[in-house]
Amino acid sequence: MSAKVEKIKAKSIPTFEALASGHRGCQGCGEVLAMRMALKAIGKDMIVVNATGCMEVITTPFPQTAWNVPWMHVAFENASAVGSGVVAALKVLQRKARLSGKDTKVVIVGGDGGTSDIGFQSLSGALERGHDFVYICFDNEAYMNTGIQRSSSTPVGAWTTTSPIGSCSDGKKNAKKDLVAIVADHGVPYVATATPAHHLDLMNKVKRAAHTPGPAFIHVFSPCPTGWKMPTSGAIDVCKLAVKTNMYPLFEIIDGKHVLGSINKKPLPVVEYLKIQGRFKHLSQSQVEGIQHDVDKRYEKLLRLASRESEHNLRQLH
Repeated sequence: MSAKVEKIKAKSIPTFEALASGHRGCQGCGEVLAMRMALKAIGKDMIVVNATGCMEVITTPFPQTAWNVPWMHVAFENASAVGSGVVAALKVLQRKARLSGKDTKVVIVGGDGGTSDIGFQSLSGALERGHDFVYICFDNEAYMNTGIQRSSSTPVGAWTTTSPIGSCSDGKKNAKKDLVAIVADHGVPYVATATPAHHLDLMNKVKRAAHTPGPAFIHVFSPCPTGWKMPTSGAIDVCKLAVKTNMYPLFEIIDGKHVLGSINKKPLPVVEYLKIQGRFKHLSQSQVEGIQHDVDKRYEKLLRLASRESEHNLRQLH
């Protein structure tokens, strides 16, 4: 069962910093901002397992580190397998009374490449086995660290260096993989979406995940000004537009039940989100209309899921 925990409020934001300010993130990086917030919500007693990616590279340029908690770098494909091993090791230490009184949380960190693509096999296995960890996917919608290549999380129509614009290509042809739904289908107790623009929502979801027994998964929308071809000051604005246009709804799946934080009754047109990013500047009017249709369809499905489960809960109460 998902846990109920005391909410973090503006006046009670934790002061502990798991991630020091001396990292080498790009100016305006939304991902490192989101990671700092997420880790503040968990506290000091954590071990971080970090898949290869931007967050690993910018925080640990040898011989330096920006980490104030135990941290380990692992390969793209095996972060969840290594995290599972750390969980098992902690159980052994607790059984031998060498960690008496401590509740050390294992936090696995990966980007969209290390989560939805290369690392998905080990993630799926770890979710199925039910290990007690928090997995946080910071999704910047491409392989940014290695040159802005497309991933399965890149949205349809987006420019990347491997989905270029030209006579034979109009950007990525395939729709973005619905990783949140796939993870939820494993039957895990807690899944949620979040953005760094909605900081209290993000931190409270991570805190709830950390207090939920078993595997919990947080999918964080993580703007990359460099790869998205937008101003370095635009990360927070693009997050807000993603939510207001329903490109990226904020919701939780608690013990299999969809819960919306709020219902967006008057969404902005999706073009407001697309037009501030250079990766979409080539799109035609008909392509934008197609994206709008898909966004509306996905949001209607989400509303149906949340409504159906709310009605079921009311029937159970009566």
